Amino acid sequence: MYGVNTERVNLKNRVEREEVETFLQSFNLTLDQDVDYTIIIRDGASPRASIVATCSKAKSVLKCFAVIEELRGEGITAILISALIDKLFSQGIYHSFIFTKPAKAHIFSALNFKLIQSNADVALLENGIYDVHKAIEEMKNRYSIGDAKKAALVMNCNPFTLGHYYLIEEASKNNQEVLVFVVEEDQSLFPFRTRYELVCKGVANLENVKVLPSGEYIISSATFPSYFIKDEGERLRAYAELDASIFGKYFCRRFNITKRYVGDEPYCKVTAAYNEALEKVLPTYGALVTQIPRKSYGDVAISASRVRELLRKGDVQSQLPLLNNLLPEVTLEFLNTSHGKEIVEKLKSSDSSN
Repeated sequence: MYGVNTERVNLKNRVEREEVETFLQSFNLTLDQDVDYTIIIRDGASPRASIVATCSKAKSVLKCFAVIEELRGEGITAILISALIDKLFSQGIYHSFIFTKPAKAHIFSALNFKLIQSNADVALLENGIYDVHKAIEEMKNRYSIGDAKKAALVMNCNPFTLGHYYLIEEASKNNQEVLVFVVEEDQSLFPFRTRYELVCKGVANLENVKVLPSGEYIISSATFPSYFIKDEGERLRAYAELDASIFGKYFCRRFNITKRYVGDEPYCKVTAAYNEALEKVLPTYGALVTQIPRKSYGDVAISASRVRELLRKGDVQSQLPLLNNLLPEVTLEFLNTSHGKEIVEKLKSSDSSN
């Protein structure tokens, strides 16, 4: 289809945003809150012309696609995708993802997106200068990951606590090699680089433990699009199973991971759903899930959310009697640095992410 122009939406303009939201609602879709760039195509050149197609992105994830039925098969999706990829290129991003319904995956495959994994509810595709196979191989070489059997843990560590250390130590005691993947998606109060360094320093005494950035293929719940799976429970189950199957298919098989350790989860329904998905999916890839009771202080499990709540209520020194029982020395030392104090002040002034 020729002569079609895309138009950028000012997401900070309530009227413009609501126009897109109303258009998406007609498809039983929503505009995800994390989108940072949205484009539309109108039925004519007039600003009053109706929207006939739209799509958005959140960082490198393309989402919230909708095209009126009359224009399907006219190349509109290709125009939208091309415009979004041009925008990504202008931001120095050369690799992108699309979450979509499995029945729609073929549309994006025809536009040079490669399927990573799918289940009954969601498919994940990618496009760009590398793919999951190259990324896994590069990780294997960069971190000198051998072929021996391994255990693995995936952690956010926001921040790194004695509870995290306890889980890693238990895995270390019972396995020849252990890989700890620190979630790289930067949606947490403590930045990825800080979290990664704290874990590296904190487990340096465990000689059979190797700490790695998770990369883009261990999915953070913060990146899950909600625009086409509205029920929270169904959405969480679908993405947890997708994440588990990606980990099994690519990480377990390539790194020879035969066990994945998790802490039991008495509080957070997101983590509990992940544990359930892992126990269901990973055995199909030859990896068993070992769930360990969380380390407690008093009668309450040690958690990063508990630490953040204490820091929200007072400074490090005033909370030190409790923090000494929740945090390793490496995290306590960091909290007393200028960067650590900045994070604590930020926590007090706003709600933290999980």
